[in-house]
Amino acid sequence: MEMSKFFSFFLALATIFIQSTQVNSFDTSWHGAHATFYGGSDASGTMGGACGYGNLFSFGYGTSTAALSTALFNGGASCGQCFKIVCDSAKTNWCLQGTSVTITATNFCPPNWNIPSNAGGWCNPPREHFDMAQPAFQQIAVLQSGVVPVTYQRVPCARTGGIRFTINGFNYFELVLIWNVGGAGSISAAWIKGSDTNWQALQWNWGCNWQSNSYLSGQSLSFLVSNTDSQTLLFQDMVVSWWSFGRTYEGNGNFL
Repeated sequence: MEMSKFFSFFLALATIFIQSTQVNSFDTSWHGAHATFYGGSDASGTMGGACGYGNLFSFGYGTSTAALSTALFNGGASCGQCFKIVCDSAKTNWCLQGTSVTITATNFCPPNWNIPSNAGGWCNPPREHFDMAQPAFQQIAVLQSGVVPVTYQRVPCARTGGIRFTINGFNYFELVLIWNVGGAGSISAAWIKGSDTNWQALQWNWGCNWQSNSYLSGQSLSFLVSNTDSQTLLFQDMVVSWWSFGRTYEGNGNFL
């Protein structure tokens, strides 16, 4: 059996096992932070920014989103992760009692070094902070508060449909945006294979974008992705050979 075929067969078996034994193992304990808001009460301000999602409604994330401070953003590794946020009523009277909101991390809230942390520089290190889309903020707090203390926990992401791959680039350069990721929400490694090539690792570029420098036009494509919860999924021959740049292709599975 050719090495590439053996590798694909082995990965398929491993993937079936992993899918049947998925257990989220990331830290789900509660932590303290603060939250502010950006944008308006409608769709304004819902751009993907530092994670590369673009218009968040197009990507299905809507306004249940937030930009994360340096301490939470983790250099982009937190893109796509989900957090349950509750306003801390023990510390403020601006909370909406008995409410919570689950957001997706879609952007970076940069530090403002002109404003010290103790004077309102909410996204300055080492603060843990969520700059939430206004509709998400209004689910847990009164808007006039401006900023509220919150508690949060990491939670599995519930997604509809399969993991999606948007292929951008040109000729020998493919920049693959991996999104709609369930479970852990974030990807730790990814591989690509053309119908005429062996498996090759995609290199992380920025946000949720992964890069290949191989000429794969005219070949059907397979993907292998591992999430940050050490789970792996194989998508064998999921992209047709007549694929084109700028289009999105959906896999037939997702992490739980």
